[in-house]
Order: sequence, then C-alpha cells, then structure tokens
Amino acid sequence: MPVTIRAFAAADAPSLIDCWNLSMPADPTTPAWLRDCVLLDPNFDHEGLRVAVAGGRVVGCAYAVRRLTPLAPGTGLEPESGWIPFFFVAPDHRGSGLGRRLLGEALAFLRGHGRTRVDFASYTPNYMLPGADAELYPAGFALLEAMGFTTLYSPVAMDRTLVGYACPPDVHVLREKRESEGYGFRRPSDGELPELIRFAADAFNPDWGEAIRHHTSPERILIAKFRDKVVGFSAYAAYRGIPERFGPFGVDPGERGTGLGTILLHLTMTAMRAEGLHSSWFLWTGETGPAARLYTRAGYAVTRRFHVMRRGA
Repeated sequence: MPVTIRAFAAADAPSLIDCWNLSMPADPTTPAWLRDCVLLDPNFDHEGLRVAVAGGRVVGCAYAVRRLTPLAPGTGLEPESGWIPFFFVAPDHRGSGLGRRLLGEALAFLRGHGRTRVDFASYTPNYMLPGADAELYPAGFALLEAMGFTTLYSPVAMDRTLVGYACPPDVHVLREKRESEGYGFRRPSDGELPELIRFAADAFNPDWGEAIRHHTSPERILIAKFRDKVVGFSAYAAYRGIPERFGPFGVDPGERGTGLGTILLHLTMTAMRAEGLHSSWFLWTGETGPAARLYTRAGYAVTRRFHVMRRGA
C-alpha cells in the first residue's frame, strides 16, 4: 500500500492518536493532549505536523514547531531555533526508511523558516517527554543520531510513593529553626502571585513563571518568604492539571544551603498526601548535583533517562 507524506488535516486526528499509542506504548496519549498541547498551541502550524498516510490512516508522524509568539512576556521568538517534540512510525511500517523521510520533512519545514538549530524534544511549554529515551525507543534514538543530532545533556525522571509517607521529624525541627529566623512557609495569596511569577521566570526559567501563571489550582503552590520577599516555591498539578506531577520547584540561589528546598519539598509531599495522592513524580532533573541529592534523600528514585538532542549550531 503506498504511503504519502503530507501536512496534517483535521480528519487525521483520530488515527494519529491510534498510531501514536501503537508506536509508543510506554507513553500513550489522548485526543485532549493533542488538542491542548499541539493543535491549540499558538505556535502550531499544520504544515509542520507531517503525517505519513496509507489507506486513509496515519502510519507515522513528525512534528516541527517554531515560535510565532514569545514563550513569556519579555522573551523573544528565538528566530534561529526550532523543535521536533515527537515523531513515530507504526511498527508494521518500520524498516522502510519512513522515519528518516518524516524527520527529513520536519527538518526541511524548519529550515524553510530560517531555523538553523533544531532541538529534540525540549520544546516548552508543551513537550511530551524531555528528550529521547534510548532504552525504550532505541531505533528512534539511533535515527536521531544518524541524522546529525547529538546529545546536549541527559535529564532523568524520578518517582516516589507517598503511601505511608510522613514528614520526617528533623524536617519539622529545621522548619521551626528557619521560622525563628524570620522565614515563612505557606500558600501564596492572590496578591503575591505576580511577584512569584516574576521570581520563577527571572531566577529560573520563563516557562516556570508561565506554569504558575496558568496554574488552575494556585492553592497547590507553596512559597518560602524572608522579610516579605519570595525566596523559594514548590508546586504540584501545574502541568496539564495532573495532581501527582511535582514541580516546578526552586530556591533562590543565594538561599541555598539553608534547607529551604528540603522544607518546601516535604511540605508539598505532605499536601499531596493530604489529598490522598499515592505518588509524586516529575520528568526532568539532572542526575547529579544538589537537586538530585535532595530528591534522593527524600526517597525519590530514577525511573527513566532521556537525552536532549540538538542538530545544528
């Protein structure tokens, strides 16, 4: 049966989801995700969503996107950058060069719009996964390498159960000590949200500020303050409203070493457990360094590894 590669059309959505779930069984998705994170993304261009069609059904896909609107106020369009957040080929069409053709068309789309640097798969705010999973999808990882992508860094996903979780006594002691020094830990008031958004965007990443701005349940955010200044925060359910997804989470670099991160992390897990949640997980942190050590001490373990990859300067 002949395979045609073309731009996405509205009628492709159901079979695209079916093909996705058949091709990437460890990461199934839903029509709502495709709608909210791809089709309704202000940067979406249907010409960049390349689909392979056989017999009227999608048998493969590669998505290319570039910024048409800034990620956040005060940020630019990153005119040299493009992203390929995902690609896949149905199992019964692999080995035919279809994946290479799809990726080639996605790259050509970005090149045609002046993009000289292409990242897989760290497009914010709507990435599905942080990068390529070489363990679960070795053929996809090998294809990216064959097409000139190299690994920039390799974040990990971590999880921990909340069943039986209780905040350790030493964290209670640490919190009391910091409170006696003038620190405070609580949910932000509505009036404090603009300051928190600025803090998250300026101290860490504009995407974190936008995650807070669009959080549908700000009562699921905790802040640390010192002398009326936000110096740290922790959130859950900020991404796609998934309650058990932890983050974003950060402490002012000038305050590190004070244990604020430990306090915020455990206060957040306590809040999650109070809602009856059974686990806490996130997709993206470095495997070494202070953050990883903090998570490991709190009982998190690495569950997946990803490779953020780039092609071009």
